[in-house]
Amino acid sequence: MDYKIQKTDAEWREELSPEEFAVLRQAATERPWTGELLDESRAGVYTCAACGNELFKSGTKFDSNCGWPSFYESVRPEAVELIEDKSLGMVRTEVRCANCGSHLGHVFDDGFGTPTGDRYCMNSLSLEFTPGE
Repeated sequence: MDYKIQKTDAEWREELSPEEFAVLRQAATERPWTGELLDESRAGVYTCAACGNELFKSGTKFDSNCGWPSFYESVRPEAVELIEDKSLGMVRTEVRCANCGSHLGHVFDDGFGTPTGDRYCMNSLSLEFTPGE
């Protein structure tokens, strides 16, 4: 996919912390229960930590008890890119920012009790939170 924002690894390394680079650009995963946004409950918007693309609204966040911030839908379908991920000996769906291609996490169809049935399991390091209405 051709992303609106395209940078070299060197450019990304200049802008991101080593931990952010590992998650956003190398698809690493932060340890469960350690993310700063896991318990965030204020109203607001979650954006891509790499490019600022609006990804999730706080009203779609729910406690899935999985150790990472979870949402039942993105702010709009075209905000994220869904890619089949066959790493780790299983088939999952990776979620990337549709604006810059940064890795955000994975989406699963086990969000029981949510309006969509989906659980977007995101890394806190991949998100920025802006409080608002």
